[in-house]
Amino acid sequence: MNAIITLLRRSQPATAWLDTWLQPVALLAMRLYLARVFFLSGLTKIQDWDSTVFLFTEEYRVPLLSPALAAALGTAGELLLPPLLLLGLAGRFAALGLFVLNIMAVVSYWHALEGSALEFHLQWGLMLLLLLASGPGKLALDGLIKRRFG
Repeated sequence: MNAIITLLRRSQPATAWLDTWLQPVALLAMRLYLARVFFLSGLTKIQDWDSTVFLFTEEYRVPLLSPALAAALGTAGELLLPPLLLLGLAGRFAALGLFVLNIMAVVSYWHALEGSALEFHLQWGLMLLLLLASGPGKLALDGLIKRRFG
C-alpha cells in the first residue's frame, strides 16, 4: 500500500501538468471540432431550404413537431450554438443544446443511420456529454469571465 501511495505522490507533478496544459487544449480542440461539424451541417441546410423542409417532411421523423418547425429549430440550433461552443461562451448550454440536436437526429433518422454514420453521432454525443460535465475548459470565455468577475 505504501508503494502505491509513493507512486501517486511522485506522479502528481505529471498529472498537474496534464490538468494545467493538456486538458484545456484538448477541450478547445474538441469544441473546435464539434462546432465545425454542427455549423457546416446548418450551412448545408440553409443553402437549399426547400430541400431541407422536404427532408424533414419525408425522411426525418421528428416526434411532436411539424416538419417546417423541426427544420427551422434544428437549423437555428446548428447555426447559433456552435459559435457559442467554440468561444466557450455559455459553453455548457451550447453543449446541452447540441447534445439534444444530436439525440433528435439519431431518433428521427435512425432508420438511415448505419455503420460509421451512427458511430459519428455516438462519438459527438459522448464529446458533448464530456463538455457538459466538465465545462468548456480554461481556454473559454466562460472561464475568463468567471476569473475576471468572480
